[in-house]
Amino acid sequence: MTSRSRIALPTLALVSTGIGTALPAQAQDNEAQLAPIVITGVMPVTWPSYQVKQTVVGPLGEKKLLDTPYSIDVIPQSLAQNQQLRSVQEAFTYIPSVQGWNIRPQTRGMQAGVVQNTRIDGMNIAATTDYPIEQFDRIEVLNGLSGALYGPASPAGTFNYVLKRPTDEPLREFTLGYESNDLWTEHIDLGGHFGNDDRFGYRLNLLNQDGEGYVSDSRLRRRLASLAFDIRFTPDTRLETNFSTYHYLDTGFPGTFALAKNVLLPAAPNPATVGLGQSWAGDDNVTNMMGATLKHDFNQDWHLSAGVQRETNDRASTVPTLTLTNNKGAYTETTATTTYSLDQIISNTIALNGHVALAGMTHDVFVSTTGFYWNRYTPYQTGAITLGTGNLSNPAIFAEPTLPDFSDRYRSVGTFQQAISVGDTISFNEHWSTLLAASQSWIHAENYNAAGAVKSKYSADGFSPTASLMYKPLKNMTAYVTYADSLQQGDIAPSGTVNAGDELAPYRSKQWELGYKVDLGSATLGAALYRIERPYAMVSADNVYAEQGEQVNRGIELTATGAVTRDINIYAGLSLLDPRLHDTGVAATEGTQILGLSRVVFDALVDYSVPTVAGLGFNVDLNYASRRAANYSNTDYADGYTVVNLGARYLTKIAGKAVALRVGVDNVANRHYWANITPAGQNGYTGTDSGTATLGAPRTVRASIQVDL
Repeated sequence: MTSRSRIALPTLALVSTGIGTALPAQAQDNEAQLAPIVITGVMPVTWPSYQVKQTVVGPLGEKKLLDTPYSIDVIPQSLAQNQQLRSVQEAFTYIPSVQGWNIRPQTRGMQAGVVQNTRIDGMNIAATTDYPIEQFDRIEVLNGLSGALYGPASPAGTFNYVLKRPTDEPLREFTLGYESNDLWTEHIDLGGHFGNDDRFGYRLNLLNQDGEGYVSDSRLRRRLASLAFDIRFTPDTRLETNFSTYHYLDTGFPGTFALAKNVLLPAAPNPATVGLGQSWAGDDNVTNMMGATLKHDFNQDWHLSAGVQRETNDRASTVPTLTLTNNKGAYTETTATTTYSLDQIISNTIALNGHVALAGMTHDVFVSTTGFYWNRYTPYQTGAITLGTGNLSNPAIFAEPTLPDFSDRYRSVGTFQQAISVGDTISFNEHWSTLLAASQSWIHAENYNAAGAVKSKYSADGFSPTASLMYKPLKNMTAYVTYADSLQQGDIAPSGTVNAGDELAPYRSKQWELGYKVDLGSATLGAALYRIERPYAMVSADNVYAEQGEQVNRGIELTATGAVTRDINIYAGLSLLDPRLHDTGVAATEGTQILGLSRVVFDALVDYSVPTVAGLGFNVDLNYASRRAANYSNTDYADGYTVVNLGARYLTKIAGKAVALRVGVDNVANRHYWANITPAGQNGYTGTDSGTATLGAPRTVRASIQVDL
């Protein structure tokens, strides 16, 4: 790491102390711990709880999670800080329904689309890049189908990243972090209001992380500048704007692993082994975003929100792929397999929410529209570059070849999608209510060749309904049953097939969900039982890519978040999943388990604040996943894994400033494991019986000092 990068952000943090007076939340927490407390009921929480009780649920608006007929997981900022997370992907490991280290996230065994399932502040973004968690207040995951609310999408759920907003009180927070082997981080988080009547608000996040990772001669660099700036025109009208630029670079880390025909997935090698990646190969991504949302409250019952957002995601990926060619560890290594090097997305959303009473019933109604324009760009020079051969017992080091110019590209795909949704939550009495909603959607896509001519085009529209019945036996409990029917854009037939380049008709997925939620005050419990079915596309014996089967996933989700006692907080979940492929017409794949999915996933984070030592706390996180099918025919399986992470923190004051010291050890036992196995096709079997595998990280030490200036 350069001396300049280590000094620049701390200097800026010291300069910022003159902007305003800090009122750190951590200091308040510490004082609360020192003060004597007299209680007659449930003891108060002395450390930020991991429980989240309400959030914005798309066009439904601000809702208590207890009152929604969906299974929704939320990773709050307090958890991300205490666990010293650095990416959204790391946050997903705490949600058992979100399996795998996917660049496209998934829930309930369904993989998300590139754009359709992932959002920032409710507007679509590309999922195929890294996002720094330092700029987000929380990460929200609505499990399962949500097409009636958000428009056409894979049944993989909706992933919404909520940006940090200006703080009511001045915030001046600086964090210096370390991660093995020699990775350093500086992060500044500034927030507050100014102007007459605090009309203007700001939230500035600056991040620099640079150094060597857990592999010798590897490098990780993350640089973020993110600004949220709000203008309050009147007490009822405000404009929220966001601007950010993020540069993510990693080189030298292990590549992905693929299997030749009839080759079995071996035991996971040590990810810190030099040669499983190349010092010059990896990801080089630049993501720029700007957006604005206008919010107006007509009165306490009626609200309007309208937003637009533009994102560019520029990628130069040279991550190597090691294709194992026999069962003795031999492999052929390739690089530069990126098909698309630039995504440009302009997304929009408008929602009107209202609350009315009529004929002895109350109605929470909404009318909304959401959609995007999405252009994808392909380099003129494409095709994998073969580096050579090697063996896992003695990985090979290759010189950097002549790589393609990823910025020399043409527009290859243009997609337009828009949905109009309407809905009504009808409360009949204090016990019974129902949610009825539907969306009408339009999809249009065109594929272009390098000369700019249209190769193929595709237009479709469809209807996606949902209906829920909710029952509250008590005010703090909700039982619900939900049915959803959702549209999704069809796949494009892969190269090498008879109908290569043709787009299939839209898929239609269906889901039944039965759930129960209990709010215990300081903790929340949840359970959901579901069944999802969707068409499955495959390459047939006559080499035609078409719908030839059905994926049926059945499962159970159990969650518990919040304070168990005054000093113990938990964030825990269990996912039981049975993902099966049916009606394929091929004996080898009929009734088999879907590739890459564990049937049992469990994660439990337990956080303990020591009552006798103010500010001292410990946490342990246990993550377990059972074995996974490594091919579609289920003749090969990847072992399951158990990973244990430990952490400690101490909150104190130095020179009158609140200081939080944190240290953590991830993968304490240094377990070598396959963190993820991804199908070759997003929605179906494309002719390759196996997928690609990714290694989990080895034992890693993280430490940080956070100062409220």
